[in-house]
Amino acid sequence: MTLAERLRAALKQGHEREVGLILSDTRDPRIDDDLVLAPAAVLVAITDRPDPGLILTQRSAKLRKHPGQVAFPGGRVDEGDADEVAGALREAQEEIGLAPHLVDIIGTSDRYHTFTGFDIVPVLGVIPPDLPLLPQESEVESWFELPLSFALSPANRMKKSIEFQGVERHYYEIFWEGRRIWGVTAAILANLSRRLGHDQFA
Repeated sequence: MTLAERLRAALKQGHEREVGLILSDTRDPRIDDDLVLAPAAVLVAITDRPDPGLILTQRSAKLRKHPGQVAFPGGRVDEGDADEVAGALREAQEEIGLAPHLVDIIGTSDRYHTFTGFDIVPVLGVIPPDLPLLPQESEVESWFELPLSFALSPANRMKKSIEFQGVERHYYEIFWEGRRIWGVTAAILANLSRRLGHDQFA
């Protein structure tokens, strides 16, 4: 069975069973519950190798929002995008030069709502290994490949909390080779671990 077939089967099985998901950041009580969330998408690009990897980016330290943080390639879904998949593919091409035709789309995982007003759809795709990806310097400082088994393992996640603007917020944190993966990125990985079954890709 190919990696893409394994992922499709695991995603299908995951949607057929109940799993405890993280659906959103801790909501700020000052935010109206009727707030319309902006559509966004990220590409969870998994490399097709015996020990699959996961492509993540290190955002530029010069950015106004979330400078220097580790993130999936992705962003806001534009009006010109056909759907979240198209938005994730476009953003990945812009940020790291990943050509859309090289991505074998597996499907979408669970939406994640942020307290900053985004409705994020993770789009899973398999890509060939060792592609010569090129970061867009204005947005991305660098990219790296994290072992998928490490990313999905609950043993590598730590649950933390912090008070921000008078509200206690909970988040996950993952450390790998000196890189800190936390916030939305770590939450999406935690959801993916529960949805796919972390032991299937160990």
